[in-house]
Amino acid sequence: MTAQRQSGWWYPYIFVAAFVVVLIVNFTMAYFASTTFSGLATERPYEKGLAYNSAIEAARRQEEMGWAVDLKVEPRENHAASVTVTYLDKAGKPVDDMKVEAEFVRPTAKGHDSKVTLARVAPGTYAVIQQLPLAGVWDMGVVARGADTSYQLSRRIIAP
Repeated sequence: MTAQRQSGWWYPYIFVAAFVVVLIVNFTMAYFASTTFSGLATERPYEKGLAYNSAIEAARRQEEMGWAVDLKVEPRENHAASVTVTYLDKAGKPVDDMKVEAEFVRPTAKGHDSKVTLARVAPGTYAVIQQLPLAGVWDMGVVARGADTSYQLSRRIIAP
């Protein structure tokens, strides 16, 4: 005579299968969490956080200089931007003999950032036409360095 299986013999297999599904989902989520975007938008964030007070002090000194800075960004075809910056001191005179650099950073994708030096086109006025690799939103930082001064500003621009 053959023995019949008891009812519910398969319940332990359901329990094991549920744990296998949970393990597969957990390992999949751990894989994607460790291989995708980390969420860090800043290189060396800890060091920059420690230097926060010095950044505030530099902004205060920059404001005390009383410069009038006019930044114009005009979009061009093929994801280009025409950047013109004019620096006037407290007395309204053009500020010359500076090295002016602009950095274009794509906030949503790495690998497309670029840095360019602006050319002096008139007294106190510096300009460049920068070709950007992608259309969309860009963060632009402009830094002007002179013999004993430094001035920086940033803008968010949109390239067509």
